[in-house]
Amino acid sequence: MPNRHVVITGITGLLIPAVAALTVGLLFAYFGQHWQDARFFWLAGALLAGFLAYVTIRLFAELAALRRLETGIHNAREGLLESTSAEPFAWTCAGRLIPEYNTTIASLRLMFHTVEQCQGRFLSERNRSNTILQSLPGALLSLADDLHVTIANRQAELMFDVGAQNLIGANLFDLLDLNERDRELLRDAFLYKHTVSNQEIALRVNGENRFFSLNLGFYNDEENDMGGVLILQDVTEHRRLMESVATRDKLVAMGQLAAGVAHELNTPLGNILGYAQLLERGAADSPKLAGYARIIADETQRCSRVVHELLNYARKDKCSGETCDLNQLAHEVIETFINCRLKRYRIEIVMELSPEKLIVEGGCGQLDIVLTNLLANAIDALGKTQSPKITVRTWTEDKYAVIGIADNGPGVPSDMRNRLFDLFFTTKEVGQGTGLGLAISEAIVTKRGGFITCDAEYQDGAHFVVKLPAVDLERVKQ
Repeated sequence: MPNRHVVITGITGLLIPAVAALTVGLLFAYFGQHWQDARFFWLAGALLAGFLAYVTIRLFAELAALRRLETGIHNAREGLLESTSAEPFAWTCAGRLIPEYNTTIASLRLMFHTVEQCQGRFLSERNRSNTILQSLPGALLSLADDLHVTIANRQAELMFDVGAQNLIGANLFDLLDLNERDRELLRDAFLYKHTVSNQEIALRVNGENRFFSLNLGFYNDEENDMGGVLILQDVTEHRRLMESVATRDKLVAMGQLAAGVAHELNTPLGNILGYAQLLERGAADSPKLAGYARIIADETQRCSRVVHELLNYARKDKCSGETCDLNQLAHEVIETFINCRLKRYRIEIVMELSPEKLIVEGGCGQLDIVLTNLLANAIDALGKTQSPKITVRTWTEDKYAVIGIADNGPGVPSDMRNRLFDLFFTTKEVGQGTGLGLAISEAIVTKRGGFITCDAEYQDGAHFVVKLPAVDLERVKQ
């Protein structure tokens, strides 16, 4: 901008000769009437008049140049940084200040452009950092020196189920519902400024106990500055997965043990079958005794078949080429239960079997285990039911052969349906169930490409449906 001192000096330099010229002119006007015939004084008057004209023009030119500078300054104050033309006043003192003004305006324009670029880069970096912050899979809390929250990402809002305005300013220890052990761990970390990496802690969030991986870092190493960043990553599902893997390892060991036991059972079962056949032959004179011996032989063969299928299940899959008729299997399993538990507990059994043959791939031994588990669970569920009843149905659905077992018991609570097929999960009292029946049944059915589900729409009790890929009898005939 033009130097104020320079402007004042230029104006003063104009005013002094102007005042001097005006004084001389007044003196000439006063004394000139006595010397009007003298040529010298006429010449002096002409020169003085020319000088006064020059001073007047110069004064107006300086004022115009100053007005142009003033306009430029006002425009610059409003943010319009534009150069001002010095013509036609470049010869004046004020006009010579206009190029300096233009140089200053150009420097300011460059400075503001640089500031705008820096501001744009700053906003871009801020948006990038904010995007990274909000896209983190864990809840991030930035903490001030007094352990109050200053920044919280979207995951933190979802985790604590509150808006950002309620998180900002909240005390960390008031926000986290920690048990005493984890509270002491976090307190010591802040007290001694220890960084924490992947430390598992338990938090109660929205009334539910969940597990989180805790990471804590500090902004600087000063003892009195507790400001830092805390990240919480929900690892509840991962923890459950690890527990499930450990449980499955135990189940594999149990399966191997069961396979060994099943293998050892083949020998006594063979002996029982042999003696039952001998008993049947020796009881020709007693039809009733012969019938009992025949039942013993049939059931022994059935046990042997189940053991054989259990051993096959424990081994790697092999194509046996066997098939199973679901209707026939349902008859055999129901007859076994009718002869013992169904009669004993006076449970009504209703058979609604498809008139068509329902043939599925694989032998019947493993499916025998599935139906036995489902019927056993239905019988246990009917313990306190008046007029207990079990309905067994078979039908076809698309390319599946389906068998359903329904009872009129209390049914399965909706909050337990998602866990019915989990290992070692049971709705029975302690000591009455192992939680393996449905898990093993689901594994057997899934291995055959089928499905087993609990019908959520069934309102009169519990209804379990088993779907298995059906054999296309028309293609087999061809």
